[in-house]
Amino acid sequence: MNFWVWCLHITLNLFLQFSSLALNFVHFLLPLNSRNTMSDIQKAMAMLIAAFHKYSGKEGDKTTLAKGELKELLTAELGDIFGETKDKTALDKIFKDLDANADGTVDFQEYVTLVACITMLCNEFFTKK
Repeated sequence: MNFWVWCLHITLNLFLQFSSLALNFVHFLLPLNSRNTMSDIQKAMAMLIAAFHKYSGKEGDKTTLAKGELKELLTAELGDIFGETKDKTALDKIFKDLDANADGTVDFQEYVTLVACITMLCNEFFTKK
């Protein structure tokens, strides 16, 4: 198993066990600073939303990612981390771990959990002394 996939699996399991709050991202995107522009974090959040909706809805519900859509997103948007995601078993495991409510799709909250976990892993990697 790829090191990143293993780290993601461990982190996702921990994160999903202790995270029960859903964030309302629109609420955070509405306030603009005094120059009437979005902050860097607000821009990043808008980009996360746009990336999700770029891939969602091609195979069904426009508010969720099917397994094929998730694979396309991982390959196109996170290919440097996940590679080409050719390992079907690893992809199935990631999908199963992400699908916290076991409905067969990855919704926005589950997607954000993935991005948060990867961000935490990257932060740990780049801040090690």
